[in-house]
Amino acid sequence: MFLAASAIASCCGPKDGEYTFRLLTTNDVHGRYFDSLYVADETVNALTNIAWYADSIRTADGPDNVILLDAGDCLQGDNAAYYFNYIDTASTHLYARMTEYIGYDAVVVGNHDIETGHKVYDRMVRTMKVPFLAANAIRTDDGKPYFQEYVTLKRHGLNITVIGFTNPNIKGWLSPGLWEGMTFESLIPMAQETVDRVVAKEKSDVVIVAVHAGTGVGDGAVLESQGLDLFQSLRGVDFVVTAHDHRPVTYQNDSICLINAGSHCRNLGVGTVTLKVENGEVVSRSLKAELLPVDKKNVDVKMHEVFRKDFEAVKAFTLKEVGQLRTDLRTRDAYSGMSDYLNLIHTLSLGCTPAQISFAAPLTFNGFIESGTLVYNDLFTIYPYENQLFVVRMSGKEIKDYLEYSYNAWINTVSSSDDRLLKITDRPDPRTGQKSWSFINRSYNFDSAGGLVYTVDVTQPYGQRVTVESLADGSAFEESSEYNVAMTSYRASGGGSIMREGAGIDTDNIASRVVAYHPEIREILYDYLMNNGEISPEKIGDPAVIGHWKFIPESLAEKALQRDMDLLF
Repeated sequence: MFLAASAIASCCGPKDGEYTFRLLTTNDVHGRYFDSLYVADETVNALTNIAWYADSIRTADGPDNVILLDAGDCLQGDNAAYYFNYIDTASTHLYARMTEYIGYDAVVVGNHDIETGHKVYDRMVRTMKVPFLAANAIRTDDGKPYFQEYVTLKRHGLNITVIGFTNPNIKGWLSPGLWEGMTFESLIPMAQETVDRVVAKEKSDVVIVAVHAGTGVGDGAVLESQGLDLFQSLRGVDFVVTAHDHRPVTYQNDSICLINAGSHCRNLGVGTVTLKVENGEVVSRSLKAELLPVDKKNVDVKMHEVFRKDFEAVKAFTLKEVGQLRTDLRTRDAYSGMSDYLNLIHTLSLGCTPAQISFAAPLTFNGFIESGTLVYNDLFTIYPYENQLFVVRMSGKEIKDYLEYSYNAWINTVSSSDDRLLKITDRPDPRTGQKSWSFINRSYNFDSAGGLVYTVDVTQPYGQRVTVESLADGSAFEESSEYNVAMTSYRASGGGSIMREGAGIDTDNIASRVVAYHPEIREILYDYLMNNGEISPEKIGDPAVIGHWKFIPESLAEKALQRDMDLLF
């Protein structure tokens, strides 16, 4: 791979003149290969849209003046990715074929790409013609990069080098078996060291550092989000392409630009670099970064036909029946007490050895899954995220403090049923200007616990609301004892700040507390249906397994909750 890249870069130099190149970026596509939802006529943004925009810009600017990159997390998140990861493993992976069709110049390895396991990403390395980059994924046997480090593109006699890095925090999130044989280096100072070495070798005229790391805030404190740290410190780099946090943003100064296109093909990152060449040398350059919103109506129709057989195969899998749902599931019920939706998540989590307690939150503000026959696509509605399940060792005090912090995110201290119990506000809708009620904080961070019997006293202040009576089986709960707590990889790694700010746990070193790693929760749900055939209130609501909690005093809380829920919904 490296010999090929160097050979490409070894041709004659540029003629004098002015050259403008357009850098197009995507990231966190999360399996959005097709613009169809498979089960309805609705459409979503996908790679079929990116193909349309890339071709349009190549037509306008000239194909040699356009570079197209993806900054990772491309192999998980949608039925199509799952199907070609684990069901059809004989064909060349659909993503590999699509990136070649669209004309990507390089793809960065994301943490969710590693999460698919060795069989999947090793297959991509063997079969994908587009370079798959991760310079900081280092082999433990010989100290060399596990993936390709970089690629140099020769355009008009100029050398355009793309260096890729994956997220350095992967070991804190994923089971060791998923990344066996590798370790992951921090981007600081490695990125600068790699840039200096590669640029000297390749004699690069344009340098792009593409990282599957969050943009962050630039304070150097968060390993998984070092984007702004790089933007502020890198020398000899024109563009930093970030990803991971799904936050569309650009930054720029006179010497460097940062681009994060967000996620799910909703935007196309666009960087522009104009070079002036005199006597065969670049004497000046100007840079620009912006985001181009992607209209899902703009689709590469020919691409639909090229990949129609693949789409039909995924659609048939998507509509495969997987079991029966014996009760409606509503995420909104979780805001006022026990709910069938969270009972299901707690049941799945507590079924994973050696979990004794489970933390979980409603994943959509007002999600609804109707009872009846479930098809595979419904599992994405029940559990929309690619979270693994971790079992983490915590003390009883940390568990109590965690719950205090979580409930404080969504309830107030009240003295009568006329007070506002839920932390809600009537904000104006930015699109219509009309006011509507919503939570002040993110509802997907409103964790409750399974495996415990406890109450939440709404008349008490933060820190004094939660009283844990026992474990679900009636055995004593002690703040001085330690327990195995099931939670998502997102939560364990610091998502929502509940572990760090609530329980006081250093999530940067969470691996020291993880006692077991389990697969993605959606996979656990699928296995549950294969084994049980159905989801019933009786099976997921056993108090001896999931325990019970409620707001008290009930007479006050019920009235206040009903009024607030009526405003919200």
